Amino acid sequence: MDVRTQMRNSARYNAQREAIVAGDRRLSFAEAWDRGVRMANGLLALGLEPQDRVGVLEDNTLESSDLFLGAAIANLVRVPLYPRNARESHAHMLGHTGCRAVVVAEKYAEEIQGLRGDLPAVEHVVVRDAGYEGWLARQSNVDPDPVIDPQHYFIIRHTGGTTGKSKGVAYTHQAWLAAGRDWFYLYPPVEPGDSCLHLAPISHGSGYLFTPIWLGGGRNVMAEKFDPASLLDLMETERTGYMFMVPTILNAINRIPGIEQRKFPHLKCMLVSSAPIADETALKAYEIFGDAMYQGYGQTEVLPVAMMGPRQWFAKDVPGSQPLRACGMPLPFAQLQIWDEENQPVPPGEAGEIVAKTEGQMQGFWNNPEATAERIVNGWVKTGDIGRLDANGYLYMLDRADDMVISGGFNIYPAELENIIAAHPGVLEVAVFGIPDPRWGETPCAVVCVKPDGAVTEKELVDLCSVHLGNYKRPGRIVIRHDPLPKTPVGKIKRKELREPFWAGHARRVAGN
Repeated sequence: MDVRTQMRNSARYNAQREAIVAGDRRLSFAEAWDRGVRMANGLLALGLEPQDRVGVLEDNTLESSDLFLGAAIANLVRVPLYPRNARESHAHMLGHTGCRAVVVAEKYAEEIQGLRGDLPAVEHVVVRDAGYEGWLARQSNVDPDPVIDPQHYFIIRHTGGTTGKSKGVAYTHQAWLAAGRDWFYLYPPVEPGDSCLHLAPISHGSGYLFTPIWLGGGRNVMAEKFDPASLLDLMETERTGYMFMVPTILNAINRIPGIEQRKFPHLKCMLVSSAPIADETALKAYEIFGDAMYQGYGQTEVLPVAMMGPRQWFAKDVPGSQPLRACGMPLPFAQLQIWDEENQPVPPGEAGEIVAKTEGQMQGFWNNPEATAERIVNGWVKTGDIGRLDANGYLYMLDRADDMVISGGFNIYPAELENIIAAHPGVLEVAVFGIPDPRWGETPCAVVCVKPDGAVTEKELVDLCSVHLGNYKRPGRIVIRHDPLPKTPVGKIKRKELREPFWAGHARRVAGN
């Protein structure tokens, strides 16, 4: 099967149902599909051919669906760019994937036009300006119907980060459909008319929900930005059924004044993913949203790997397990192991690198066989995440392998400390990382954003960690601030940016005894 054919079938079955919503603007499946066909023909008329790559730089708007559908219809490979990325990141993503065209929202057009001289392969830039609707309407509405093989590429997503050279992760049509199926395997089923609210960009994790919602006859509701003041009314008005959530945004939602008094009867699934979640954030969200809470684990390279619903996540008295600290349980269509440094499985309960196989995993890094060989070993994708799997099947992500702090010979995972500190009622968010220490080589440093009226001291946070984790894992330094911590385009806290000043003058970002 291919994505185009399945989405075309759903457009026929649900022609008069609502498909795309953005503010007061609404498109039926028939209208959205017509715009997608015209976009496909407009790009093909520029001389593009099936499997050519097309970049796109946009926010979540009604027009976002044009290329999501149009690229699939024309058998072009969509390459999402990330609005918060630096100019050099845009250039790298377009350049190394050989994009021949870019579709760009007017607000970002100048940035892309300024790159043209450095990207000779980019022949066309389609700008969504005042003339865009007229250009789209002039294109043919006859489905071009190219032959699509399930092994043709559908999308190239890039690994996270706002600077540096991220890697392109290529998905085939077959892999994209399998990933969507597996994401929704344990969720309450999508029914015609159900809505998915995309608070996070569809260029990122929320985009994995777009196709399954479309295939089920649901509505994809686009939010151009996260606005706490209007969010609850939007959820109520649009009868939100599904949402993709990163922990930092969920934490902000939990704190919207009056949220405890609101009801969300249509909410079926609020998926939390992309980063570890603090106990306090999870429990507060469960108090508000109840059995709609789901947590999943995966990464751009291999997904989804693990999932758990509310009964698994918030279970009590599970001997040998700490469900609240877990990030999921292995999915039925995924294979999951924990490996040691010799790429050998470790016994249950021991920590090591999380490795996985799924039908939705990447084929490899785009034009980077060396990196592909490092990450894919005998068909298994090495995630770079340190975790453990207990005897009951709960998966715990301890941290990124390269974020581990080695202090006095002990391995300390920042997420452990972050979880404890975040539970303090005066703390809004926290990031922990290693900094140089003359005695121990490295020591954990915690940068903590506290509530405006919160009286939080360094000592009580250090003592909190000592009580729960032991003296050897307590932070050697705590920095208290009131400004929000810097975040990536998908809402992850940028640990490395916070860490960098502490390592000025050091040749390596690790220290020995």
